[in-house]
Amino acid sequence: MMKIDFNLNIKNLKKKIENFWELSGKKIRLIGESGPKNEGAPVFTVEGKYTSRGWTEWTQGFLYGSAILQYDVTGEEFFLELGKNGTLKHMTDHLSHMGVHDHGFNNISTYGNLLRLMVEGKVSENEWERNFYELALKVSGAVQGSRWTRIEDGGFIYSFNGPHSLFVDTIRSVRILMLSHMLGQKLYGERDMAINLLERGLQHIRATARYSVFYGEGKDIYDIPGRVAHESIFNTNDGSFRCNNSQQGFSGYTTWTRGLAWAILGFAEELEFLDYVPDEELKLVADRHEIEELMLKAAKATSDFYIKHTPVDGIPYWDTGAPGLNQMKDYLDKPADPFNDFEPVDSSAAAIAAQGLIRLGKYMEDIGQNEDSKKYGQAGLTVLDRLLGEPYISSGDDHQGLILHSIYHRPGGWDHRMRNQKVPSGESSMWGDYHARELALYVLKMINEESNYRFFNCL
Repeated sequence: MMKIDFNLNIKNLKKKIENFWELSGKKIRLIGESGPKNEGAPVFTVEGKYTSRGWTEWTQGFLYGSAILQYDVTGEEFFLELGKNGTLKHMTDHLSHMGVHDHGFNNISTYGNLLRLMVEGKVSENEWERNFYELALKVSGAVQGSRWTRIEDGGFIYSFNGPHSLFVDTIRSVRILMLSHMLGQKLYGERDMAINLLERGLQHIRATARYSVFYGEGKDIYDIPGRVAHESIFNTNDGSFRCNNSQQGFSGYTTWTRGLAWAILGFAEELEFLDYVPDEELKLVADRHEIEELMLKAAKATSDFYIKHTPVDGIPYWDTGAPGLNQMKDYLDKPADPFNDFEPVDSSAAAIAAQGLIRLGKYMEDIGQNEDSKKYGQAGLTVLDRLLGEPYISSGDDHQGLILHSIYHRPGGWDHRMRNQKVPSGESSMWGDYHARELALYVLKMINEESNYRFFNCL
């Protein structure tokens, strides 16, 4: 179980975060100089060098998004041009990609962040450039919203596995529907039927909360509060729920911790966004109290599960039910060990979850729940503090990764094992590095008492 450091002062992290951004800039330059050439998007490192992995190109936006975040912090024009040029040259295909559920990853990281910089006055106002970014987000949200499966109590954005498949990670991708709607876009179907993207987004969130997250209410005999299933399977003939499954976790009855982290962050962000939506607009598609209550229940349940089922330092193993864990005596009562012989840790899950925990803490503070606010907020800072030090920060000059000991697809055996190591360790992932940067940016703005970093700041 996590040992939350309630004495950790956020301002004491400033020097570590400044060092992080200095190191981050070096890594971005290193990738730009010697990254994969015409081989697809960089996904994870092998012996310190970023390589591609053909499955879907869901990490390409994180590559250019990282440069944009670097500019946000440092003001160095090199990183802005790298992010803008990469977005212009390589991200257009992602706007109209009908075959994936990853629009919110790729396109908010790039077009969304570029538009946000303009809205926040960090780059010069340019009407045509603004229109370009807005159009990209509008199109992306509508295309993503078209991947739709109707079920008995609503619907969801289906994964690349097909119309029967709801992935928990899409909880963060659904943000693109929200932005598209708020920018005035509708999805049009047969006979010019207008489809409200806000309604679709909220229905997806509701389906994720109901079918992907467990609450100890007897769904099955493994129904532990806050447990998360990576995939939920539906009968597409009648829209009925059939079972839970997993693609990257150990099983449908265990919790893949990166999926858990996506849920923590996704629900926390969408709670923030819901406060931004005017009452007169929301009431046309959902009951505010009902949807807020459901989202908050899911956010708290998943966050509590993370705290309870993660080692004391806040870095999780890749799946809470991974079979090798039973050979690691009292593994929850000591810091995670990336170099053990049985199961890998996943630092990328830690980076994602930490941001969600801190955001949830801020939300709880805003609604007057101060005890929960401190618990979740300090838990997130505890994880961040750990990630910013050894053995997770990648300080080597020849390693392109920023955060070490990330894992991609353990069941598929995709991750690199160093010589003489029995499980993967010592490597980085593009999504792990990007989300570590988002986390560091969010906390730095808190330290500097600036406005919060939020995905809808581009509006």
